[in-house]
Amino acid sequence: MNPSQSFSADSPADPVAAATHADPYPYYAELRADPPLVWNETLRVWVASRADVIESLLLAHVALRVRPAAEPVPRAILGSPAGEVFGHLVRMNDGTAHQAHRPALQRALAGLDLDTVHSAALQVARCVTAPSMSDALFSMPIRAVAHLLGFADEALPQIDRWMRDFVACLSPLSSADQLQAASVAANELMARFDTLAAGTQPRHGSLLAAVLAESDASAPLTRSLLANLVGLLSQTCDATAGLLGNSLIAVMREPSLREAARTRVGLQAVVEETARHDPSVQNTRRFCVEPISIAGTTLAAGDAVLLVLAAANRDPAFNPDPDRFTLVRARRRMLGFGHGVHACPGQALACTLAAAGLEALLSRAPDFDAMRERGWSYRPSANARIPVFH
Repeated sequence: MNPSQSFSADSPADPVAAATHADPYPYYAELRADPPLVWNETLRVWVASRADVIESLLLAHVALRVRPAAEPVPRAILGSPAGEVFGHLVRMNDGTAHQAHRPALQRALAGLDLDTVHSAALQVARCVTAPSMSDALFSMPIRAVAHLLGFADEALPQIDRWMRDFVACLSPLSSADQLQAASVAANELMARFDTLAAGTQPRHGSLLAAVLAESDASAPLTRSLLANLVGLLSQTCDATAGLLGNSLIAVMREPSLREAARTRVGLQAVVEETARHDPSVQNTRRFCVEPISIAGTTLAAGDAVLLVLAAANRDPAFNPDPDRFTLVRARRRMLGFGHGVHACPGQALACTLAAAGLEALLSRAPDFDAMRERGWSYRPSANARIPVFH
């Protein structure tokens, strides 16, 4: 990091620790005041925090990849069932083989009727009985997507549990026991998707039916496609849980938002502004496979770059008056759902799921004063911002 740089005493230790800090945004503003790319010796990464620089990095998909060239699958899960699923995920990989299913998944997600999605997700969310609100943040969107994929209602709690176990393989913070549980879950999920897809005709209008219809009819049930169906659920897990939880915090902090949250349009606006203002995905990484010059800095093959997406969302050159939570923006821009070839095709789905979950949580009439008094922290993570309510 720039040796002349000075942060306040309560600032995060580094841009990774910032993801779970109580308020990382003043720190992010100081990062944006630095040069466009700054080397962080502790993390061994280049750090980018300005929106224009991050856009350039996300578009440089030939020189910059989602995974290190020498480690396409994390070593901790290589050769395991979790590693097999990870290796097929189109959002985690860049090779030609991973392009085969991306268009089908994109078309299937783009063709969703969001009114139908919202109604189904709301019905599922209202039936969730979780041990705590923090657990409900995960269960509501996971079960909604499992329902949309065509799983029977009685199967949703088990799919939820397996998916919560599986996503541990995506985190570098997971223990050996968690990684083992992730592999057990990966096996079970692949088997259930295989049975679901190969059995009777998928439920008309289901997301599974749409994915299969958009896939190569000659070989619709490859292991790769099945893994990416698991991936649809894993994308929902942490990211949508964080979006739902951070939207609830926004309503809790700002009483004026509660009136807006009485309507579906208002709920959607709260969620979409939360995705910009306090996103669940705070950062992501890219890895150089060949030299490239970005913003006057030459990156070498093998270099890693940390893209601080949450800082970019509040770049005043990207969004005017960025620190203000504003329901109606002339042009709301955000990078938390990616950009370029790795832009998340499920952005509209994620926001719709979070809006339905928020409606279900608010219908339970939570005591906001008591929740604020008890406070909340954030789940340990290298990039996700998911609240845990005390």
